[in-house]
Amino acid sequence: MALPQTKVDATEARLSGMEQPQGGWTALARGQALARVREMGLPARRDEYWKYTRPDTLVSAEAPSAALFDAQETPVFGEIDRLKIVFVDGIFDAEASDDLTLEGVTIERLADVAHADIHWALDLYGTLEANGQDPVQRPLAALNTAFATDGVLIHATGKAAKPISLIYRHASETSDVILHHVIKVDAGAEVTVLENGPAAARFNKCMEIDIADGGTFHHVRAQGRDHERRAATHTFARLGRESVLKSFTLTANGVMTRNETVIELTGDDAVAHVAGASLGDGDFHHDTTVFITHDAVNCESRQVFKKVLRNGATGVFQGKILVKPDAQKTDGYQISQSLLLDGDSQFLVKPELEIYADDVACSHGSTSGAIDEEALFYLRSRGVPTGEATDLLTLAFLAEAVDEIEDEALAEEILDRIGSWLLRRRAD
Repeated sequence: MALPQTKVDATEARLSGMEQPQGGWTALARGQALARVREMGLPARRDEYWKYTRPDTLVSAEAPSAALFDAQETPVFGEIDRLKIVFVDGIFDAEASDDLTLEGVTIERLADVAHADIHWALDLYGTLEANGQDPVQRPLAALNTAFATDGVLIHATGKAAKPISLIYRHASETSDVILHHVIKVDAGAEVTVLENGPAAARFNKCMEIDIADGGTFHHVRAQGRDHERRAATHTFARLGRESVLKSFTLTANGVMTRNETVIELTGDDAVAHVAGASLGDGDFHHDTTVFITHDAVNCESRQVFKKVLRNGATGVFQGKILVKPDAQKTDGYQISQSLLLDGDSQFLVKPELEIYADDVACSHGSTSGAIDEEALFYLRSRGVPTGEATDLLTLAFLAEAVDEIEDEALAEEILDRIGSWLLRRRAD
């Protein structure tokens, strides 16, 4: 079916100002990805999975500007022992980064190795992204595969000695950044990846994760600081037998954020947990879109997302669990909830279950409401000021999502950040 001319024109306008890297082992994947972009067209508001989110600023030929913001806060994860990899407006900062040597893993930059003839990432770069285009098209991810000039390639061969921390700094008000990361976790290996920072005025990031049998991947991400930033991120993961993926995202501020997660459980007894907490105040639009496919026996998936919205902020959740015919004994759980701190904010939800097996335990639920007045009265009657009481109840609301973080130190760091955000906006 031919694309509408308006979508063709918008897509070509975006592509005309972009330069595709040439040669090397990524060339075939990049060419195929560019063909996918042209075949699908960049997203428009009429597309089914974009009806709650206006993609205009994510696909425009030029990135909207975003003012720099100094939050006067210490860096997220600053007290965690980690290996730091820093990108400033998408450009690797060698002086601010640590040496890319860590026991249990090999780490390389895409820009350093992309022109080689062969690489271990050849079978992965663009592969999981391409698989994730069916049944839902994700053209911004294909755009990323086609044009990303840098990123990290992480190969976990054992248990990583410490977390790998990807730090994104925003220095130019007009920066337009595309980064692509590939992570391979060997059988029995384990690695933790942390991400934080505003990255750019407009940020398009793709992460492809392949977890072999018995492998474990932990991911904790904090998006915040520069409020006028815009971001479209994509996480594609494939899980082997008895493998584990646990991913958590904290989003505070950001005028437009779209986080997509696509997971395939292809090996028996695999476990995938994705969770998130977002806090929005005013001109804030946060879209969480998740698609989990069960294609093996006795696998477990959890989706736990909580959003706190105030002063006209908007939260979106689109989550789907697909259970294929042979995926018996599937345990799939999905919950999406919002706490609306005023009458002007809104939470738009589209939860889905599509099940073709008969021996499963799958559920989804979604709620939206205000602060529990009875609980608030109880705290106030015991001398707790209204603002502090509201913050305590908000933290309790977000706790189920934060509990998905397995590392206690990282969970405590996230809770501290949430507490700081609430304190800055407290109205006693």
